[in-house]
Amino acid sequence: MLNRREDGEPAAEGPAAKVLDAELCRALFGSLPRSGQRVKAEQYVRGLLSVRGRKTLRSIAAHFDGASAQQNVHHFIAASPWDWVRVRHDLARQAQRVLNPLAWVIDSLVVPKAGPHSVGADPQPTALGTVNGQRAVGTWLASERAAVPVDWQLRLSARWTADPLRQRASVPAHAVPGTVEECVRQAVAGLMGVGDMPPLPVVVDVGEADGACLARLLAATGLPFAVRVDPATPVRIDRSLLPRFGDLQRTAGELAESLPHLRQQVNPGDGRTTAAAIPVSASPPGREALTLLGEWLPGRPAVRGLWLGNFGADHLVPALRLTRLPGVVERDRAEISDGVGLRDFAGRSFPGWHRHITLASVAHLVVAAARSGAVDVRAGIPGDVL
Repeated sequence: MLNRREDGEPAAEGPAAKVLDAELCRALFGSLPRSGQRVKAEQYVRGLLSVRGRKTLRSIAAHFDGASAQQNVHHFIAASPWDWVRVRHDLARQAQRVLNPLAWVIDSLVVPKAGPHSVGADPQPTALGTVNGQRAVGTWLASERAAVPVDWQLRLSARWTADPLRQRASVPAHAVPGTVEECVRQAVAGLMGVGDMPPLPVVVDVGEADGACLARLLAATGLPFAVRVDPATPVRIDRSLLPRFGDLQRTAGELAESLPHLRQQVNPGDGRTTAAAIPVSASPPGREALTLLGEWLPGRPAVRGLWLGNFGADHLVPALRLTRLPGVVERDRAEISDGVGLRDFAGRSFPGWHRHITLASVAHLVVAAARSGAVDVRAGIPGDVL
């Protein structure tokens, strides 16, 4: 993890900052229409990579020239009219070249906030209770060795899309209040809009969303997918493939436990495990041919995880490998994203949040590439940075 100090002092640039060369900056920031914007984007990312401790606008401004550096940083993040979506598309293409990813991974993140003034801050339910903070849905490109965030959705409640908060936070007119599930829908639409990318499977691990509904959404894209589902999710056996069984609606957890003869001993690459692939249709039924994947760890009777996907029983091991990728995301978010200030934006501006988290995602890519020793000529990332 990057070294962090609470005082936010600038530090000497480390190996990760040094790989942010002119060629990589052109690849990542070439969509910015003005040369001054491209220079400021590079300086901001260098600040995220080099400042110790919390990444505030003030501490990052140390990497900008002139007496009005802090004002320039604030304007560049909160008010400068540059399109973060185009930067994210370029980021995704660079991540594809560096990582050779196996899949897109969509998950959610709560960013605790001390007060109610940060854009999107509301009471958020978590496994440890309700906290005040922001709820974001991230889209990552992930391989078995590294993951990089390339797109973000910020959930907004109704109070943030009504004045006076909408005007105060510069929330655009097209932003509407929505659920986490709707944020996932936007994330899926966003990944489909990135050009020059090979088709990749999609893995969704968002506990607050309706997994069966998202499985039907992803089935319409034609991409391979796996969606984590709650044990209470209603499903039915696909009797065209298992004709001896009734078609009564069951919960995913009950169905997985009731068919022990379908379980297999397999090794997806991280040790032996027990898994079953059960052909089902989600409720309400649709045309989609779905598979319920259940997994049990050795010596533990409770199911470890349940996933809905469009893979067959003959693809059980590749499907299990996909379900490991959210763990890579969680690890790299803790080891890299938190170190480059992904959660540190304290402003009240909706555009400011999106621009900061976009550039923090760029910084994450640079660190991930430096750690892996990835070599990519077009990205300008050398293999001997560690």
